[in-house]
Amino acid sequence: MGEVSGLIIINKEEGITSQAVVNRVKRLLGVQKAGHTGTLDPLATGVLPVLVGRGVKASEFMLSDDKHYGAVLLLGVTTDTEDITGEILTRSDAIPTENEVREAAAAFVGKIKQTPPMYSALKVGGKKLCDLARAGITVEREAREITVHSIRVERISDVEYFLDVKCSKGTYIRTLCADIGKRLGTGGVMKALVRMSAAGFTLADSVTLGELEPMSEEQRLSRLLPTEVVFEKYEIVHLEPFFARLAHSGLEIYLKKIAKNFDTGCRVRLYDGNGFFAVGEVREYENGRAIKPIRQF
Repeated sequence: MGEVSGLIIINKEEGITSQAVVNRVKRLLGVQKAGHTGTLDPLATGVLPVLVGRGVKASEFMLSDDKHYGAVLLLGVTTDTEDITGEILTRSDAIPTENEVREAAAAFVGKIKQTPPMYSALKVGGKKLCDLARAGITVEREAREITVHSIRVERISDVEYFLDVKCSKGTYIRTLCADIGKRLGTGGVMKALVRMSAAGFTLADSVTLGELEPMSEEQRLSRLLPTEVVFEKYEIVHLEPFFARLAHSGLEIYLKKIAKNFDTGCRVRLYDGNGFFAVGEVREYENGRAIKPIRQF
């Protein structure tokens, strides 16, 4: 059997780190190399795409994709982690109305600046913020621009609300909950979080580690998706053996030579006689536009 590679969509269970999920997947699939495409906190559940083998090379193409979350916002409390697992900093008995909560949430829709929390995997000066935070060190974090496409609010109780959030990469839902609570003047934390979709994959595409564990090797491998599914939105270009050899060597393929016409900056999937082997990008050269292989699989 050849090298196992591709991606598997895990429905992460609560109480486990994203890296621990990756380690379990490596063991269950018998692979040396694997990685995820965006950390989920131990408290969080839901969609965690795990790339294995040569598929790890596709991670850079997935990190920029939008995400969809369901979160429970608990009002009247703040913590040092911005979620219920942290040390309580303040409590408030002030209870806003449902309309006030809806208005506060609506204020965060659009392009906004968000300061990453100290308890996060983000690195500053080569050190993870969460490691610094655990050592009692707080550092300045630069606010980053993110986009919140939509927030749908559902009342659970006077102090609990379900938030359905569609957003760009780099959005911290814990911080969003804390910021909504701050705007209301009562404080707020994230009580629960589920990632419903990431990189175009949903919970319906996923499997839990608990389901994967008792499967046979064949059943586990059947859950593995080919790496090229990451690039389904890119057009396919089949290359004749001569041009395929050039592309395998990393050389550009001029569009006029293969009778193709793509805009500059366009990305395509490159295929040879054995199938998909690279992602190419159309660039301008002295002799015209050409496809340059930018990642080979």
